[in-house]
Amino acid sequence: MTVRERFHAVMSFEQFDRLPVLEWAGWWDKTIERWHTEGLPVELTDRYDICRHFGLDVYKQDWISPRTHATPKPAAHGAGVVEDEAGYQSVLSTLYHPRPVDGARWRKWAQEQADGDVVLWFTMDGFFWFARELLGIERHLYAFYDQPELMHRINSDLADWMLQVIEQLCAICVPDFMTFGEDMSYNNGPMLSKELFDEFMLPYYQRVIPALRGHGIIPIVDSDGDIAVPAHWFAAAGLDGILPLERQAGVDISALRATHPRMKFIGHFDKMTMNKGEAAMRAEFERLLPVAAGGGFLISCDHQTPPGVSYRDYQTYIALFNEYAVKAGSKQLGGTIQS
Repeated sequence: MTVRERFHAVMSFEQFDRLPVLEWAGWWDKTIERWHTEGLPVELTDRYDICRHFGLDVYKQDWISPRTHATPKPAAHGAGVVEDEAGYQSVLSTLYHPRPVDGARWRKWAQEQADGDVVLWFTMDGFFWFARELLGIERHLYAFYDQPELMHRINSDLADWMLQVIEQLCAICVPDFMTFGEDMSYNNGPMLSKELFDEFMLPYYQRVIPALRGHGIIPIVDSDGDIAVPAHWFAAAGLDGILPLERQAGVDISALRATHPRMKFIGHFDKMTMNKGEAAMRAEFERLLPVAAGGGFLISCDHQTPPGVSYRDYQTYIALFNEYAVKAGSKQLGGTIQS
């Protein structure tokens, strides 16, 4: 199977030859700096060249932001750039570029996709993420109560812009999947209630997701932390999947699969096992194998590989990944996915 055929087979719960062996995200810069001293060729700095060096399936991502170079930068992390409706109005001319898609990049990628060599995906700031970036972390959480009209205005403008992005991309080629960047959970669950999700986020997902589905693009949410509770909200909104399923937040793929039998998942390999030796990594793959063999789940590091992982550690991880990718394929019987 080609890289692209394999992705769609797994995500469609159809028969596949082996699991994709992939990194959904790039590596920490400090990790690459370390590996350059331990055997990774120093000329390799590009994310996709490094994927090929390790023999990974290549998944190319483009994060298309509603912000532009002219959008003000926050004074500190989490500080935000606007305080209220007047502030939003003052920066509006720097947001929502009418032609945000890099056509030259996507035309080049489109040929690689047509050849089956890559999977293409794009990310957009979601309906929790973007308002937080504008308002800052604390002000954003108060704004659900103190400035509801502004919250709706931001998300309505964002949804309109997203629909333009989708049409511009699909005029070049149809990406295989996309992610809404949200990060609305941490270790103790979601940072807002279902009532707030339903009022301030759900209507805008419901405007955008039909356009994605109409083109055959798989919509996935990217949220860190414990997503067991909001997984139900995302499913009701029409989202098909979730990544990265962080193990340190207590996420359990078996429990998720039991409650969401057709949802698509990416990630979940516990990165904290990657510097603890082959036995620990093998045990982690064994934990994931039954669900992965059932389809709809792409194993990958549950976030970026940390710099505590050596080049040799990572080589061991990749060797084991290849072994278990084949094992997952062999657990299928007669074209029927077995769990």
